[in-house]
Amino acid sequence: MSDKSNNQGRAYEAACLNVLEAEIGRMRRVVVVRGRAFRIDEELFEELPEELKKTYKTSALAAVKKIFELEPCILEDGTDAVELSIQQDTRGEEGDVRDVLIVRRDIHWEIGLSLKHDHFAVKHSRLSNVLDFGGKWYNVPCSGKYRTSIAPIFAYLETEKSKHTMFRDLPDKERDVYVPLLTAFIEEIKFQYKTHKDIPGKLVEYLSGKYDFYKIISIDREKLTRVQAYNTHGTLNRRGRTRTATIYVPVAPLPTRIVSLDFAPGKSNTAELYMDNGWQFSFRIHNASTYVEASLKFDIQVIGVPAAIISINCIWGQ
Repeated sequence: MSDKSNNQGRAYEAACLNVLEAEIGRMRRVVVVRGRAFRIDEELFEELPEELKKTYKTSALAAVKKIFELEPCILEDGTDAVELSIQQDTRGEEGDVRDVLIVRRDIHWEIGLSLKHDHFAVKHSRLSNVLDFGGKWYNVPCSGKYRTSIAPIFAYLETEKSKHTMFRDLPDKERDVYVPLLTAFIEEIKFQYKTHKDIPGKLVEYLSGKYDFYKIISIDREKLTRVQAYNTHGTLNRRGRTRTATIYVPVAPLPTRIVSLDFAPGKSNTAELYMDNGWQFSFRIHNASTYVEASLKFDIQVIGVPAAIISINCIWGQ
């Protein structure tokens, strides 16, 4: 993700939190935790042109209205405060993809929002000679065979990096980098899955989040905000003391089997993973910089989810 996209995403987080504070404040007491992440996001939001600020707030308001229908605990009567906070980006590396938390401490209740501005990627994880993706993604360290397979690929990249080679000038990056690296990645997951049958569920928790959350995607060109409920552990849509939700959110099952993991048809830089219960992901590998680096980055996209993950398009102004 570029710096511009990252900054816009963080500014959108500030817009959503500000709208939440204003709308909840009409009904009950609300407190904002003004930590470091909040201050950075707020600064980035203030740097936006006025027209873009208005767009972000309009998008956020469409989503917030729908969240109120889904989560009655936010607005029901109570003497406690609703606490709003923005999480540090490092939480995502630990499997917590929630950007904004909404908390009521007296009833031990919280929900999280994962915010996306005009993009649908779920992760931008890296592969390198020293990174142990297996240990990080699903708690199984990468095998010696995998490390042996990738060593010459990254040695080659290290050599080209020392020459300040531009990535586009590599003579055959598909043959020398993409294909052997993705082959090693695919074979490693298949190998570990033979003896660790819990890998499918852990992969989804790493890629989509260990905690239940609402994904909010602003699609500016269509003037709508999409709200998706990732309720794999049954913690969303909780009934309040005095209110019930007007929209039902079912529990979505985690996968238990890997059905297929292979190169996408006709692609040398993309793998596709198909699991049971409707979970599907694509892994497109690419160089994140103009010049060669000794690591490569994934653009990981969701291409299929269980039918139980409801998706609601919120039209702006309605």
